[in-house]
Amino acid sequence: MKRSFSGSERTTYLRQMEEQDFDLLIIGGGITGAGIALDAETRGVKTALVEMQDFGAGTSSRSTKLVHGGLRYLKQFEIKMVADVGRERAIIYENGPHVTTPEWMLLPIYKRGTFGKFTTSIGLFVYDYLARVKKEERRKMLSREETLEKEPLLKQDGLIGGGYYVEYRTDDARLTIEVMKKAVENGVYAVNYAKAEEFLYEGGKVKGVVVVDQISGNRYRIFAKKVVNAAGPWIDTLREKDRSKEGKRLQLTKGVHLVFDQKRFPLRQAIYFDTPDGRMIFAIPRGGKTYVGTTDTLFQGEISNPRMTSEDRAYILNAVHFMFPTLNIREEDVESSWAGVRPLIYEEGKKPSEISRKDEIWLSDSGLITIAGGKLTGYRKMAEEVVDLVTDQLTREGHGRYQICRTKEIPISGGDVGGSHQFPQYIKQKALEGTKYNLTEEQARRLVLLYGSNIDRIYYYIEQYDHEAERYDLPVDLYASLLYGIYEEMVLKPVDFFIRRTGALFFQINFVRKWKKQVIQCMADQLHWSEGEKERYSLELEEYLLNAVTPSVSD
Repeated sequence: MKRSFSGSERTTYLRQMEEQDFDLLIIGGGITGAGIALDAETRGVKTALVEMQDFGAGTSSRSTKLVHGGLRYLKQFEIKMVADVGRERAIIYENGPHVTTPEWMLLPIYKRGTFGKFTTSIGLFVYDYLARVKKEERRKMLSREETLEKEPLLKQDGLIGGGYYVEYRTDDARLTIEVMKKAVENGVYAVNYAKAEEFLYEGGKVKGVVVVDQISGNRYRIFAKKVVNAAGPWIDTLREKDRSKEGKRLQLTKGVHLVFDQKRFPLRQAIYFDTPDGRMIFAIPRGGKTYVGTTDTLFQGEISNPRMTSEDRAYILNAVHFMFPTLNIREEDVESSWAGVRPLIYEEGKKPSEISRKDEIWLSDSGLITIAGGKLTGYRKMAEEVVDLVTDQLTREGHGRYQICRTKEIPISGGDVGGSHQFPQYIKQKALEGTKYNLTEEQARRLVLLYGSNIDRIYYYIEQYDHEAERYDLPVDLYASLLYGIYEEMVLKPVDFFIRRTGALFFQINFVRKWKKQVIQCMADQLHWSEGEKERYSLELEEYLLNAVTPSVSD
């Protein structure tokens, strides 16, 4: 059953959720929760999901934005992880080529660097083998001259060559929302800004949660045969509520990325490089910007909105100076930033960068199922493992039999473009079609890349409401995206739209500053905000804009 996903109907969905009994209730609307919801519902498991913030607002919109195979985990002999997530990249790409695309990555090799030429060649060969990389995407070894030809900005002193291999770049927040939308299309009830406040029990077993609407303050009781804790950095908080936080626990680490304009940091080629302290970070060109990260430090601050500190900024700037010495990048060149918290499984005595990114399922005495750890790239496989457990329990308890996992072959929302090999032609065709709606081909192309096969819905909003765009003094493509976000992607606040539905606050911060007033007024009208709500959401956006460029004192 296809279900709508409108921010204006969110309260109705909460009421409907309270009136039903579900097979499965998922707490957490990041990529892991979204993946579990899609897998479960497509197997015949009646599923609901609640998210305390916006979908993907935690770790799932704050990553390095790579669906990568984890080359560095070969150094830690995490062979199975490299094999599993490497193979998952191709599945994610085929099911959603509009949000994931191959990106050639250059690994410069220096005398006395982390990787030597021989070990790099062997490592990349093993990486290709484990990940079953397609022939045309297998690694190449480059000479010093070829490496500098790929990226002239690189430090030349000590450079002896480079490894050239394929990673996959993604929009992590859009990947999350597209998976969630596909789950909702299949019948899942999913609501954002709905906090699981306390668990409900029957005979000592968890049978649901009390959910508090973070917008209205209303409380709802939602019941399910099984409850999965997929709350990322908050999973231990929920385990404490369940009185089951014992044994293994999380170790939170923080990753920060800085964004520069390409005019100031004209990077041609994505780079994976050594830092002065022996760690490795990425520098990636994207849409007229260059972003660099990530840091990897222990974190004990406010989980819901981690921020860049002066130390984080200095660390990345020092790394940029080290690898790109001719640029003379300064603090004032930082255009934007983002920080995210990684929910890793604690390992005694290990540094943050050494802690495994593996995932584990923990089962409490109450029956609460917790999925901990893991990587963005492995979300679909993690979901399969969780739903295997859920369906096995439901079957043994006499609730029916369920299908096997099907998500390997299910395109996510926007992914019905004929597969990755047909996507370039799809872009060309739909971009040309966009000129019928008074868009330039470049404007239309950008929209197709953002929305994939959902572009027809954007064109619908342009055709039906272009006169209203004029009333708000908004460009018609921006207005159409905003309406689509509100009525088909459960956008409730300006930060939802500018951060997680478009990525504009990270990569087009001046665009946000230019259009924020008009967007806020439009949202106020569409969602019937009070003056108090309008002021509150406006101030929230201003705070995010400020935090993107201003470091916090500490964590």
